[in-house]
Amino acid sequence: MSSHQSHLDPAQFLANLRALRYREVTMAAATLAVVAGSVVFFPGAENVTNGVQSDVTPGLLALFVVVAVVAGAVKGMLGFGYALITTPVFASVVDPTLAVVVLAIPPWMLNVFQIGETDTGLAFVRDEWVLLALAVVGTVLGVVVLSAFRTGPLVPFLIGLVIFGYVAFQVAQNFVTVEAAHHPVALSSAGFLEGFLLAVANLGPLLPAYFHTFERDVDRYIGGLSMVLGVVFTVRLVQMAAFTDLLTTYRLWLGSAIAVVTVVGLLLGTYLRRLEVDEATFDRFVVGLLFVISLNIFRTTVPALFL
Repeated sequence: MSSHQSHLDPAQFLANLRALRYREVTMAAATLAVVAGSVVFFPGAENVTNGVQSDVTPGLLALFVVVAVVAGAVKGMLGFGYALITTPVFASVVDPTLAVVVLAIPPWMLNVFQIGETDTGLAFVRDEWVLLALAVVGTVLGVVVLSAFRTGPLVPFLIGLVIFGYVAFQVAQNFVTVEAAHHPVALSSAGFLEGFLLAVANLGPLLPAYFHTFERDVDRYIGGLSMVLGVVFTVRLVQMAAFTDLLTTYRLWLGSAIAVVTVVGLLLGTYLRRLEVDEATFDRFVVGLLFVISLNIFRTTVPALFL
């Protein structure tokens, strides 16, 4: 399994950007959007931690940065995993609703960047418009639930069970893949649930698991996920900003600042993915990551629910 050439050519990138090539413009726009947000909404050095909670220290914020960079590298390599890694870690320290809102911004940037980087465009939208439409419906419903109720640890725990079950199935069946299969109803249902779960808990393992089983082209795998997730996170941010009080200017700044540092990890992961990767190795990466994520979710939810 391989993707684009691993060689990076900054001069060619700039030339294509000046020529307004879709790929380079999309990648640059995603990055510049979060850079602008981190500058425009900066609350002042004395207020950097005030919008989180009183016991969050600058050192803890630095730890958040490290986690975000690592998660960005994973996203760059595998096409998913950012929110699945960062949300349980952040939500174990800060208010879960705050974590869900703030961590909607870095994935938006990551997915728009990868839409451009994989050159995924209107052809995917034409082919999979039902998937995208149902993902939007699920997202809208999820934001409504998030703004009206405090879901607590139950939803993440159930998501953890789904992830763990998928990992167990893959290991027991020796990494099942189905070549060139397409199931519109199942795919669209996964898209609807992906949008809903991402909006409610910032955790959406269903669509990555579906693509891992049925989609074996790495660019379509990652580009397709990025297109769906990019649409989902765009709808979430617009809905939270326009119709709820969830997305304050401080949260917008914090999410943008985390996204800026995440770019480092994203570029590293993108470079590693462009090296030729054996399909079996890729499968083990995906399933192993999902296993670690499920354990991390259980670490934060089981004590709250059962102890």
